Amino acid sequence: MLVVWLCFMFLTLVCCDEQCPCETQDLCEQITDEKDFEVYVFDVGHKAWKSYDWTKVTTVAAFGKYDPELMCYAHSKGARLVLKGDVQLPGIVDPAKRTAWITEKVDLAKKQFMDGINIDIEQEVQESTPEYYALTALVKESTEAFHREIPGSQVSFDVAWSPKCIDKRCYDYAAIAESCDLVFVMSYDEQSQIWGDCIAMANAPIYQTLTAYDHYMMMKINPKKLVMGVPWYGYDYPCVNFSEEGVCTIPKVPFRGAPCSDAAGRQVPYSAMMKQINSSMSGRMWDEVQAAPYYNYKNKEGQVHQVWYDDPVSIALKAAYVSARGLRGIGMWNGNLLDYSNNTVAQQQTKSMWNALKPNHEKEH
Repeated sequence: MLVVWLCFMFLTLVCCDEQCPCETQDLCEQITDEKDFEVYVFDVGHKAWKSYDWTKVTTVAAFGKYDPELMCYAHSKGARLVLKGDVQLPGIVDPAKRTAWITEKVDLAKKQFMDGINIDIEQEVQESTPEYYALTALVKESTEAFHREIPGSQVSFDVAWSPKCIDKRCYDYAAIAESCDLVFVMSYDEQSQIWGDCIAMANAPIYQTLTAYDHYMMMKINPKKLVMGVPWYGYDYPCVNFSEEGVCTIPKVPFRGAPCSDAAGRQVPYSAMMKQINSSMSGRMWDEVQAAPYYNYKNKEGQVHQVWYDDPVSIALKAAYVSARGLRGIGMWNGNLLDYSNNTVAQQQTKSMWNALKPNHEKEH
């Protein structure tokens, strides 16, 4: 009997290197089912996830410190939790270093009972360079390794709002999309390169945003691989000049070749804007052309600022396109930017933002 017990203990130690941190062992099992519609959430840490609308969430990308409690909870709701994958491209041009990086990520995902990886590389890459080919190989090899080592795992890759070399990110988008499970399109920071007038504009103007998806699909990328990312933050721009028509001229801050950029402003969480808007000069305004809300306020020194953002109205318009074009889903940067306090007004605002991701969701129930 002692021999049998010792054998059992040995096998337990060999098989299960990591102890499950959840209340029950089954919560440490990987989530492997494919969802028809993805609601993809980036989480940057702390405990905001406790207040997410888990009736909608399907995948959480953990961009904060690893939280085993989040893993257990996500699994209890049938949602995936995936790693962040970030690496400097010159370091993975060498195939051996690339393999080492992938092995390290697979091992970490296994150790933390996670369900895949989100590869977030936003570096400049010129076409046909060693980095260009290395990036494509990284995605392909990562997907193969994760699928082999963690069956049913999900590998996603983050791309700029347009495939047209935005911010000098000239990637092989068609090959990358072919290689991985999902492509998360970051449909925000669309003023990162301003080539025209240096004025404050929407973070994600609707025509520009939706046209870019047409461009992705023209590259023969399957719409079932595309997840639309929407911003849960806005930009606060100081106005160098504020015209009678309400046009805000912004300081010239160059970025990757462009003379002006949204770096002239600062990013502001949705929760902060909702606290400020009622005391602003203008209250909520709406731009028909860009299909985006904005407001104006004066700082303590009397300088006018213009704030552009997305709200349930502008997001619902984009979500309708997701549904109409049969995209794989929608998500946001990031889940922590709403007000999850007990304040009644904030609770309603937060609920409306979650509901905007799936405008028909309420009708389904």
